[in-house]
Amino acid sequence: MHNPESNKEAAAAGLATSGLDKRELEQAFSLFTEASRQLVESYQELEQKVTSLTAELATANGALRQQFEEKAALSSRLSALLDALPGGVVELSHEGVVIATNPATRQIFGLDLMDCDWDAVMGSRLVPTNVCNEWEYQPPGGELRRLSVISNSAPAVGGRILLIHDVSEAWRLRLQLEQHKRLAAMGEMSAGLAHQLRTPLSAALLYTANLSRPGLSDEDRQKFGDKAVSRMRHLESLIQNMLQFVRGHQALCEKVALADCLDDALQSVQPQADAMQRQWLVDIPDAPIWVEANRKELTGAFINLLENAVQATKANGCIRVRLDEDESARVSIADNGCGMDQQVKERLFEPFFTTRKEGTGLGLAIVANLVTAYGGTIEVESVLGEGTKMMVKLPLAT
Repeated sequence: MHNPESNKEAAAAGLATSGLDKRELEQAFSLFTEASRQLVESYQELEQKVTSLTAELATANGALRQQFEEKAALSSRLSALLDALPGGVVELSHEGVVIATNPATRQIFGLDLMDCDWDAVMGSRLVPTNVCNEWEYQPPGGELRRLSVISNSAPAVGGRILLIHDVSEAWRLRLQLEQHKRLAAMGEMSAGLAHQLRTPLSAALLYTANLSRPGLSDEDRQKFGDKAVSRMRHLESLIQNMLQFVRGHQALCEKVALADCLDDALQSVQPQADAMQRQWLVDIPDAPIWVEANRKELTGAFINLLENAVQATKANGCIRVRLDEDESARVSIADNGCGMDQQVKERLFEPFFTTRKEGTGLGLAIVANLVTAYGGTIEVESVLGEGTKMMVKLPLAT
């Protein structure tokens, strides 16, 4: 048999012949053994770390896969909701190019807007109205529609999101409701109208009857004729106001400067007010403030408000007229006259309500209807014995 001891002796003899003694050999083997042990331990630690990292990576991959599946499901759900929305949704890039739409958008416009320049395609087809964010649209071969278009910024894509709703039916119902309200007001106030018509008509008949009296002098004939004509003109004015109130706003609108309308109204009212010794404080800026309105109608509304202010003030009273703007155009007409109590203020714009003996009660009702038709508001502030301030707010023209 092979003897290990003889092998060791032979190895030792070989090493001895090569110049290495036994101690150095043992030290070398000891260092080699220690290095081998450290390598084994390091390999085991590395193996444990690899196992741990593999488990963590598997967990992370599972979480990412779950998140991806959840986001995919959410994306699919949002896409389904977007397709089901009755309103249109248009996504625009930073350059204003359509990069996404939903089926409702294509149904509303009757066009495929993908990759189109929104302003170039729709700029000439959407016509602004007096109502904020509402536009008129004439689809190809279809009837006129009223659309609500609301724009929101989209920081994630650097563009805009347009939300579009077809409010045509609501718009038509609103017009019908306004018409019905006016008709209802006429029905409720028919008795008042009969009284308004009967009084000047009776006076005109009385004056006319006097014209047939025998022996009437030319001077008396002229006097009765003038009074009869005056009462008939009053009747005509009342009927015209009635018709205007029933018809509502019908004249075409244009871009007008509010200062021009106020100047026209002041030139009409100031001469008679100056004769009644009224003082004026007028503050109208040089820079034009533009609104969408009918100049003749709007001037008539301001004349009505100015005449009311003149009637409310006594001799040497002061009337202040101011025009300015912030988010809207504002016209204020204030006086330091008699003012009004809360009951009168609540009924001020009610048809046929008046505190003046010669008033028809339709002037302020017509003004309120007109301002509302332009998309504006009219407000009143008044203190009994101190004065009244009327504030008209109109949307700025785009």
